[in-house]
Amino acid sequence: MTKHPHSSQGGFFTGDDSAARAYGKSAKPLLITGASETFEQQQRARVRKYTILMAFRIPALVLAAIAYSITGTGWIPLLIIALSIPLPWIAVLIANDRPPRRKDEPDRYDARRRAADADQRAIEQQRHETIEG
Repeated sequence: MTKHPHSSQGGFFTGDDSAARAYGKSAKPLLITGASETFEQQQRARVRKYTILMAFRIPALVLAAIAYSITGTGWIPLLIIALSIPLPWIAVLIANDRPPRRKDEPDRYDARRRAADADQRAIEQQRHETIEG
């Protein structure tokens, strides 16, 4: 039985990379949806950012020690250490930040709609005089 590269018995749909390479295509599927990244992907990216920012802290302390041994004064090392003090705070802020909203994401809060709803409730709660006759 011959395997057709586009069939379910072999090729693109089974994860077989050889058929994709034979046609000059990438084995990795293209993202064709407007879906956002998964939570796990976002989490991994945030952890990576945090790790990179915190990795600057140790070299800063080493640099401060080297600067002290070269210059013999404490001003430059203190400046380097002072610059490294807010790094954990900055790293946490950046790591906890969510990706920016896309333009097609719905707004969760609409002040005009809330004001209109409040006006409607106020009208409904008023006592209305009825004329019978």
